[in-house]
Amino acid sequence: MYPQLSERLNQIPEKILSAGFLDSQRLGGEIGFWIFDYQPAAELEVRNYIHFLEGLLKTKHSQLKVVHINLLQAVVNYLNDRGFVDKAIALQQQKGDDALLKALAGPLHMDKFAPYLMESTQAASKDIVFISGVGSVWPLLRAHNLLNSLHALLGQIPMVLFYPGHYDGQMMSLFGKIPSDNYYRAFKLVP
Repeated sequence: MYPQLSERLNQIPEKILSAGFLDSQRLGGEIGFWIFDYQPAAELEVRNYIHFLEGLLKTKHSQLKVVHINLLQAVVNYLNDRGFVDKAIALQQQKGDDALLKALAGPLHMDKFAPYLMESTQAASKDIVFISGVGSVWPLLRAHNLLNSLHALLGQIPMVLFYPGHYDGQMMSLFGKIPSDNYYRAFKLVP
């Protein structure tokens, strides 16, 4: 299911620096959303690679404006900005995970969180958007909901979602075990 990870990672720079990727060409009018799926056990290797990739782009392709959004950090910042972190911790300790999930469903609704994400990262003014940390924020956030909300907000800006699971071109399965019951259309960055 997963070809050699290092071989796939090494193909990323060529893919994201191509004119077709940067200009969202050859996509038949579809938005340039890309998914790089990988085995969840390789999470640390992928995180290190993203850090390497950011450095490579900054030094060798400094004309490109790139933003990397770590969803866990973004959720923590969002909840902090709204004064919810201490309340969320107390609620989880007193009433458990289910009560916390229910309480955060409203504040973390994509109608609120996606615009915050765009504003806080200035993603609309970038050339490339990387998103990681999907597994760290599950079940608070669902990848397909986030991607659906970002479609309207990012426009033609290419985005790569680093996804710890499997994506077959239509359906996502987080950790290779939790299937999404929603169809999602994005392109596999590296098959």
